[in-house]
Amino acid sequence: MKILVINAGSSSLKYQLIDTDNEAVLAKGNCERIGQDGAFIGFKTPDGKKIERKTQMLNHTQAFEAVKNALIDPEYGAISDLSEVSAVGHRVVQGGAYFDKSVLVDNSVINKIRELAPLAPLHNLAHLQGIEACTKVFGPKVPQVAVFDTAFHQTMPEKAFMYAVPYKYYEKFGVRKYGFHGTSHRYVSEKMADLMGRKKEELKLITCHIGNGSSITAVKGGKVIDTTMGLTPLGGFMMGTRSGSLDPSVITFIAEKEHLTPEEMSKILNKESGLLGISGVSSDDRDVCAAEADGNMRAHLAHEMLYYQIAKYIGSYYVALGGCDGIVFTAGIGENQPMLREKVCDYLECLGVKLDKEFNKQATCGVTGTLSTPDSAIRVELIATDEEMVIARDTRAIVEAL
Repeated sequence: MKILVINAGSSSLKYQLIDTDNEAVLAKGNCERIGQDGAFIGFKTPDGKKIERKTQMLNHTQAFEAVKNALIDPEYGAISDLSEVSAVGHRVVQGGAYFDKSVLVDNSVINKIRELAPLAPLHNLAHLQGIEACTKVFGPKVPQVAVFDTAFHQTMPEKAFMYAVPYKYYEKFGVRKYGFHGTSHRYVSEKMADLMGRKKEELKLITCHIGNGSSITAVKGGKVIDTTMGLTPLGGFMMGTRSGSLDPSVITFIAEKEHLTPEEMSKILNKESGLLGISGVSSDDRDVCAAEADGNMRAHLAHEMLYYQIAKYIGSYYVALGGCDGIVFTAGIGENQPMLREKVCDYLECLGVKLDKEFNKQATCGVTGTLSTPDSAIRVELIATDEEMVIARDTRAIVEAL
């Protein structure tokens, strides 16, 4: 069964075509600048060659047409006919408390995704555009499945997901912690159980998805008991451009001093803070690393803050879990920044963590391997995440059950 996996953004559309019989990636690419001048689709051919084509993409329907043309291209295509695509799986950021698992897309699901849009206005509406465009291009008979970033986190108890604001705001507006990156945390926690040769139901794990957007999750017995991101992906520790959690009075204080609107303040916290805001260099950790190596003290401070905050959350989740069997590093920075892993694990020596520093230095570019020494009290693992594979697996399972 060939599954097309879609991640639709407001001006982009990423795709992968996966053969779920052997879990091989047959094609992958990205449509950029949808609705703007200079729109293009970039994709890899089956033999690994990179192709980039400029094409008009005024909307997501035209983007899907570009994806269709790339998939069935006589020279570079992965399939000969669209009928080979059995189903489409969509990444959806916000499923609220309604969805604790992936679901077949129908009108009621579409309405719920739209209803939840105020909690993720940039994401959910874009996902809906992707679903609608997919229906136009592939037709209504091709099944579509929604896989929610928030679903894995819906096992959190109330004591973890509630905020200490008047309860009426939870009742009226759904103000609570939802968590994100759930598909990634689910993938690596299940992979960690496999690598340890143990059932997930008997493990206490802390999974660290560290990228431009980052979150840490405590997984007990295969179920989430807490996670760092909150009502929105702004919560938790500092990220590429996001501030992470802070004293709420910082927001009102700056807004009053600078005479800022809520929208302007939100832009500062989401787009101008984090590594970028502290370093003054970039939101890209590679640039911050280069600046730190050149002696930039603000870049050094940004990293020191990041390592400290990550270690603090891991320590707090160690307590919440009542111990820990394994810690996982994953995502762009987690997989490719040995210094971050080393500095964080230095803080965790008090918990019995012992890092194989030589192997850790070599472990980059998607390598999966054990970073801790055999006598470490907690196993530390580097696992390359694969959210698209989770979406493909869920989509297949749902379609086969129809």
